[in-house]
Amino acid sequence: MKPAAYTLILYSFNAFQMTAPETIFDDLKNGKIVNGSHPQINELRDASFATIRLLQQLNMATDAAAIRTILSEITGDTIDDSVAIFPPFYVNYGKHLRIGKNVFINFNCTFLALGGIDIGNNVLIGPGVKLLSEGHPLSPAERHALVPGKIQIKENAWIGAGACILPGVSIGENAVVAAGAVVTKDVPANAVVAGIPARLVKTISPEA
Repeated sequence: MKPAAYTLILYSFNAFQMTAPETIFDDLKNGKIVNGSHPQINELRDASFATIRLLQQLNMATDAAAIRTILSEITGDTIDDSVAIFPPFYVNYGKHLRIGKNVFINFNCTFLALGGIDIGNNVLIGPGVKLLSEGHPLSPAERHALVPGKIQIKENAWIGAGACILPGVSIGENAVVAAGAVVTKDVPANAVVAGIPARLVKTISPEA
């Protein structure tokens, strides 16, 4: 049997791990509103500027493998060799961004990812697309708060050029978002949406 003192130390260590305070990044990823008086609020900008330094390297790169390597550093996760990204590309915080396999991201896309962005396999993202997983309250008195909402782009979806996906929206499998659309609500699987705000135009067959 283990000595009682060792067991107590081990228990105390495990208890500390389980009760470690969440960071401001955890709060945002978990959907909690963060106000401007949060004690870690300055860490958000520090992390963004650190990301910008890496983005400057990425946006100067012309080799696909080099771009994936830098993006892997930004996200903290290995970007699959099947992924292709055309710079320039912009993201404010990469650790809450997940990119699946065989994803194509065209020129000049902007991702605000503090609230979480999950891009499934075989997704196509057109030029100038904006995925915005964070926003602000309408109230002027509270407007400096951050309101997160995870964005999910499910497998084989196509986001057309210049489309804007707002916080908390899920784009269903095989769905198409038309160019220039502003998506404020979830899009069902196999749906085509267009307009501002985006509305259902038609439903397509997944076998088509």
